[in-house]
Amino acid sequence: MTVCMLEVQALEEMSEDQVLDFAGACAEAARRAEVDLLRAAYHWAVTHSADRLDPAERGKPGREGARRLGGDGVPEVSEFAAAELGARIGRSPYAAARLMADAQDLHHRHPQLWARVRAGEVRASYARHVTAKTRDLSLAQAAYVDAAVAESTDGRIPWSRFEALVEAKVAQAAPEVAREKEEQAARARFAKKLRGEAHGMASFLIRADVATIDQIEAAVTAAAQHLAQTLPDAEHLHTDDDRRVHALLLMAHPGAAPDTDLADLLPDVQLHVHTYRHPDGEGIARVEGHGPVTEDWVRSLLGPRARFTVRPVLDLAGQAPVDAYEIPDRHRQAVHLMTPADTFPHASCTTRTKQVDHTVPHAQGGVTGVGNYGPMTTLHHRIKTHGRWQVQQPYPGLYLWRDPHGVFYLVDHTGTRRLPRTPESSHLEEPGPSPVVVEIWHSQVGLELDYAA
Repeated sequence: MTVCMLEVQALEEMSEDQVLDFAGACAEAARRAEVDLLRAAYHWAVTHSADRLDPAERGKPGREGARRLGGDGVPEVSEFAAAELGARIGRSPYAAARLMADAQDLHHRHPQLWARVRAGEVRASYARHVTAKTRDLSLAQAAYVDAAVAESTDGRIPWSRFEALVEAKVAQAAPEVAREKEEQAARARFAKKLRGEAHGMASFLIRADVATIDQIEAAVTAAAQHLAQTLPDAEHLHTDDDRRVHALLLMAHPGAAPDTDLADLLPDVQLHVHTYRHPDGEGIARVEGHGPVTEDWVRSLLGPRARFTVRPVLDLAGQAPVDAYEIPDRHRQAVHLMTPADTFPHASCTTRTKQVDHTVPHAQGGVTGVGNYGPMTTLHHRIKTHGRWQVQQPYPGLYLWRDPHGVFYLVDHTGTRRLPRTPESSHLEEPGPSPVVVEIWHSQVGLELDYAA
């Protein structure tokens, strides 16, 4: 059998059949690794039972508490456990918590499905889909779905049919839950901008009952047809889609004529656009909350309809510390520009609503200034404060984390990297009085840092 992890011969030397065997072995190894990861996540949940928490500490503000990650019948675990697992496998604490929940649910609520997963007959992704869809069900209801879908989870039916099967069995197992979700869906009316768009474009989604959506569709269609008749030669209304978008804007302003300049009617919004000098002339700009766009897009799309306030580059290094715990607004702006993302390992939050933490606590002599700040979500801030994690910021915007097991992670503007263990760090004991020498690379400069454990 061809072994994926060890190439006995170069791929270039393999026959077509051998390449296919090799690819199949790689796929099988990946499937087995997913199962082993679920097994590890379950064992991690078992070893981090809520029973290990100190009852005297868990009730204090900000301290680690107990959480039930899975569904009914699944034991609670210690709240910060997912952060350690997530950092080690390169995922956020949220993603690691979902992995632990799925592993617990499979073990306690879906024994038939879990048996097929362990036997290699069912992909972990199929099994995790079932656990996610049944998390709100009781233990008995989850067992009903487990028995009903376990045979069909081995890939014998296409994914779309499998999704429909699971949805049907969940509804049969818990009709009252299905009715409740229908009622929730009926109340879930919204009109909002979607995230995740790119190349200077975005989407606005309206969710309502079918009758309401049909009325909106008819109104937009009629208005677009009117535009085609009244402005047949308009340069900005070449296609039917252009006319439909313009029609919707006009509908938002009933008093506007078809040829009204909408830039004077629309409400003011604020976009933060960051531009950077490029040696070849044409550069890339970054729109906060959206992503990168070319400077030509800024000129052609924003130029005709936006008013620009140009601010000089903020001198991040020139922000003088203050003699107080409170963080000035100018410092918050500097920190957001330097580190727009959550600084916890593998975290993903990039909003401006994060908490700004003192890397070295103010009560322990840490300055209130750039170079001693680290934006984080509330959970990650609590983990840093009460979860036996350590962090230093040897240079502004560069964070060196140490998890409770002595493994180091480097977080900067490029993301998170796990650092290799050194002979010194591999023998650390908590709290470990001796420093650890870690060689890291940042901005093409080699740095040798003494990190006090």
